[in-house]
Amino acid sequence: MTLLPPPRPGRAAAEEFVARHLGHLTRDEVRGSQSFSGGQATADAALAAFDVSGYANRRNEVYPTSQRGASRLSPFIRHGLLTLPEVWDRVASGPIRDVEKFRDELLWQEFARHWYARLGTRTRQGTRHDLEVSADVGAGEGWSRQLACLDGALNELEDDGWLVNQTRMWLAGHWTVREGLSWMDGENLFFAHLLDGSRAANRLGWQWVTGAGSSKPYGLSRRQVERRAPGVCASCELRNSCPIEQWPSDPIVEPVVRVDLMRLDPTPDLTAGPREIVRDGAASAVWLTAESLGRRDPALANHPELPVVFVFDEPLLASLQLSSKRLVFLTETLAELAVDRDLEIYLGDPVKVLQHRWLAVTFAPVPGFRQRVRLLQIAEMHAWQWLRRPVSGSIGSFTAWRRSLER
Repeated sequence: MTLLPPPRPGRAAAEEFVARHLGHLTRDEVRGSQSFSGGQATADAALAAFDVSGYANRRNEVYPTSQRGASRLSPFIRHGLLTLPEVWDRVASGPIRDVEKFRDELLWQEFARHWYARLGTRTRQGTRHDLEVSADVGAGEGWSRQLACLDGALNELEDDGWLVNQTRMWLAGHWTVREGLSWMDGENLFFAHLLDGSRAANRLGWQWVTGAGSSKPYGLSRRQVERRAPGVCASCELRNSCPIEQWPSDPIVEPVVRVDLMRLDPTPDLTAGPREIVRDGAASAVWLTAESLGRRDPALANHPELPVVFVFDEPLLASLQLSSKRLVFLTETLAELAVDRDLEIYLGDPVKVLQHRWLAVTFAPVPGFRQRVRLLQIAEMHAWQWLRRPVSGSIGSFTAWRRSLER
């Protein structure tokens, strides 16, 4: 393990830190997102500036970007700088139709977390189309750069590390439905580039688009582009011979395996984590995870006197080969925290780094967290801030999940 120096605030300092200490773990030349910066102050400002008015009509708009209604809050939600409950509350005074639609999307995010928290690595079970591809399919190989709609979306994915929901569906639908490539390969590419990449929402979204986890696949066609991005087709070099002119034929898809856990969770309290603080000793440090990096993280907020520890998981990062954009975003967040907290940043195996310390930590609803805490000394486990706490009922679909919450 290696103790790293605390990063200095600012984009240039964050990029230098990543290049020097984490560059061997990235898939690209080190640079941050062109549109997003990490940090609690940035997250809070983004939430304060978000106006939900018009969201219902404009959430699916792509171009021009001035017409987009997407909140752009997802990178901050993904890493716990904003929680779903506080985002939910923030829009309460908006127009009813817009609030309902926006909150419906927050509930979908919560559904994805429940789904992943319960099933874990079983969410890799899925489908394949007629064509098998290698797991090392490169970025862009399933997407034609000649198509202006795909090229614009790919540029945003690679430069910003973020996409509106509509272009995520375009890219995923083209990859799976038209090209017949494995959704798991496409999901891995998204996960590597997206600042908000999570195995929960990302994996569930790809299964939904390809038809593996839904009743019908989503296939990109020119009609969708002309509706959501007026003018893009006119600028395309293939406008007179468009390969997506017509709706694609539905592929042959094997549905995801419906395991028993999708119908019933026998241990929902284990899936959801503690309802309140569970104490088993005196904490000597706060452990922050990438799931909960905000200043309002319960363990962090309850221990202003303790040193804070964050570990860049070197074995995991070596296997993932993420885009440097995500690591710059995390580094900017840590640099802000280091201004007024005693912050230790390590590179190595988290269990080896943390095994001799008594830790205060906030529960995280991901398999890797639960695997590691069994091997560590947890003095305090703080509750995850759920929007809706998981229950034992069905997660077979979003509708079934919502019904199970109401019982």
